[in-house]
Amino acid sequence: MEVERTHTHEHRLATDTDDGLLLIISGPSGVGKTTITRGVERSIADSVFSVSCTTRAKTAADVEGVDYHFATNEEFDKLIEEEAFLEWADVFGKRYGTRKRWVDEQLARGRLVILEIDVDGARQVKEKMPEAFGIFILPPSEEELLRRLRARDREGEELIAKRFAEAQHEISVAKSGKIYDRFIVNEDLDVAIAEALEAVRVRRARGRADQGADEPRAS
Repeated sequence: MEVERTHTHEHRLATDTDDGLLLIISGPSGVGKTTITRGVERSIADSVFSVSCTTRAKTAADVEGVDYHFATNEEFDKLIEEEAFLEWADVFGKRYGTRKRWVDEQLARGRLVILEIDVDGARQVKEKMPEAFGIFILPPSEEELLRRLRARDREGEELIAKRFAEAQHEISVAKSGKIYDRFIVNEDLDVAIAEALEAVRVRRARGRADQGADEPRAS
């Protein structure tokens, strides 16, 4: 994997705009956040989904640059030292991170850059880029979340209980902090996607209005 190098784009493309927005989508396991994220991505033409860098082993099904950017532990360490990540985390011994340079490049193009990350990752991003727009997906109730976790029929009851406890913690942290700008309850998937799309539309419209207010007026 190529190590990050700092450079800037001086040339704008015909499709470039000043409408760039970093969108964070988070939520506990079983809440439907990935489906909502993909729904937003498909519905907004200039959206791009951030592909994480990871130290986990590449499988036969993985495509470099599509599923992940694969790195050795040494390469990942180098990127950390260079402060190349907006956020990174160790998940069961494998590390995952969002590369800042790529995000900056896409934002400069006016894209909607989507990060699907956990609460701690969102906190890290907000510390570096407070203008990022955070959406947290909530279940209709704790009982419904537990039902959905069981309905996936992927794991035993012990692991389900662990995921449920983690979900309760994530929700508590998300609600108590200033990380997220909008909370959306996923009771009906289509409605939740529509609410997320409207929240993004309003946020980008506000950004354009703010930019207009900052421009000098002709005398």
